[in-house]
Amino acid sequence: MSLEDTLYPLLKLYEAAPQPVKSLAGRAYRAIPASLRYGAAYTRFQTEAWEVEAWDAETIRRYQVVALRDSLTAAAKAPFYAERFAACGVDPAKFESLEQLKDYPLLTKQDLLLHREQMVNPEFPAKHRLYITTGGSSGVPVGFYLHKGVSRPKEQAYLEAQWSRRGYRVGDRVAVIRGGVTSSKAQGDISYYDATRNWLILSSYHLTPERLPEYVAALNRFRPLHLHAYPSAALMLARGLAQAGLKLDFPLTSLLCGSEKLTAVSQQHLEQFFGARVCHWYGHSERVVLAAQGRSSNHLHFWPTYGFVEFGEANTDGHREIIGTSFHNHVMPLIRYRTGDLAKMTNDECGMANAVVSEVVGRDYEFLISATGRRISLTAINMHDRIFDGLLAVQFFQERPGEVECRFQPGPQWQSSREEAMRAGLQKKLGDDFTLTLREVKEVEKTSAGKHKWLVTKVGMQPLAS
Repeated sequence: MSLEDTLYPLLKLYEAAPQPVKSLAGRAYRAIPASLRYGAAYTRFQTEAWEVEAWDAETIRRYQVVALRDSLTAAAKAPFYAERFAACGVDPAKFESLEQLKDYPLLTKQDLLLHREQMVNPEFPAKHRLYITTGGSSGVPVGFYLHKGVSRPKEQAYLEAQWSRRGYRVGDRVAVIRGGVTSSKAQGDISYYDATRNWLILSSYHLTPERLPEYVAALNRFRPLHLHAYPSAALMLARGLAQAGLKLDFPLTSLLCGSEKLTAVSQQHLEQFFGARVCHWYGHSERVVLAAQGRSSNHLHFWPTYGFVEFGEANTDGHREIIGTSFHNHVMPLIRYRTGDLAKMTNDECGMANAVVSEVVGRDYEFLISATGRRISLTAINMHDRIFDGLLAVQFFQERPGEVECRFQPGPQWQSSREEAMRAGLQKKLGDDFTLTLREVKEVEKTSAGKHKWLVTKVGMQPLAS
C-alpha cells in the first residue's frame, strides 16, 4: 500500500493545521521519493502511460482483453455480479475478445446506491478499500470503493502524463482554483500553500471583483508555471482581470482544466487571454475511464489502458452515452457502468482501441449566489465524503442571493442523525453570507426528460464568456 493512501485519513487534519505546520510537514513529505509516496503501482502506471501512445492497435487490444478478463473475474466473486453474470449466462473465464463484453449486463448509478456492499470483492479485506463518493453533481450522490495502493497512484500517473502534453513536469509550481476551502468566512483568507505538492491553493469561493487584486498579488508572488482550475473558475478569473484592467506579471506555461465542460469558444478565449495552451480532460470520481486532449488535437482521446470505453445509442442530438469498465480496481470493479455523460462523436471512425470524441456534453456552469455577490460553483460544492451516504438525490434551490435550500431524498440506508453533519459540511463551503435550509422531499424536481436537476435557481447572472 502506498504511503499516500496510508496517510489519506489524516488529510483533513493536515488541511486544518496552521500554515507553518503544513509547510514543515509538507516539505518533509515532498522530500520522500515518489515511488515511496505513491507506491510501486505509481511507477508501473507512469511507465505505461508514457509508452502506450506508441503502441499499435493489436498490442492495445491484447492489453484490453487481459485487463477486462481480470476485472470481470474479480467482479464475479462479488455476490451482486455473480448473480447478474449467471442470469446472463456469461463466464469471465471464457472471455477472449472485446466483442464479448456486450453480452455482460449494464450497470447504473441506482445499482451502486442500492447494492454497493454486495459489489465488493470479498477477497479484499476492508484495509484494501478506500471509500469515495461522486459528490452528487448529477443530483445522485453515489458512494463506492477504490483499490488502495492502486487506484489513486494510477490516477496521479495518468494525469501527469496528459498534462505533460502541455508542458507540465513533475514538481512544477502550480496554482489551483478547484474547490479548496481556504476560509468559511466571506472575508476570510483566499489562499494557502500546500507544500506536499508545491501548490498554491486559491479559493473558488471568494473570486469577486473586490478581492481580485488579492488573487493577482498572490499569483504574482508565487509565479506558478501552471494554473490548475475548474473551467468556470479560469473564465471568472480571465473576465475579472479584463474588466479591472489587471494582469499577471509572469507567463503561464499551461492551464489545466478538468471536472467541467469547456467549449471550444471558451478554450480559445482562455488561451488568447493568458497566452498559454489549455489541457482539458474528462474523468470522474469512479475512475472508470479517462480522456484528454491530444498533443496536437483538441479532441478528447480516451486512454486505452486506463479503462474500457463504449458508447450507447445516439439520442436525437446524435450524442451517445459514455459507458465504461474499470481496469485494475479489483476491490470493486465497475462493469459496463453507465456514466450518464454524453459524448459528441467526431466524424472519424474510431475503433475500440482508439476512442476519440470531440467533446463531452455537460450541463451549463451552475452557481449559487451569496448575499455579498460571491459565485459558488456547484462543482466546488461537491462533497467527496460520507455526508450524502444513503440519499437517493440531492438538489439545491435558490430564489434570492444568500438564501439556499438543500432538498434531499432519503434512501433505505439514510440515517436522520447524519442531517446535522450534512448541514455543517455544506455551510463550511457556502460561507457565512449564506442562510442554509435543509428540506427532506419524497422526490426532487426533474427535467422534462426525467433527469435529475442539481440546481433550480431563479437568480439571474451574467454568463462567464460568450
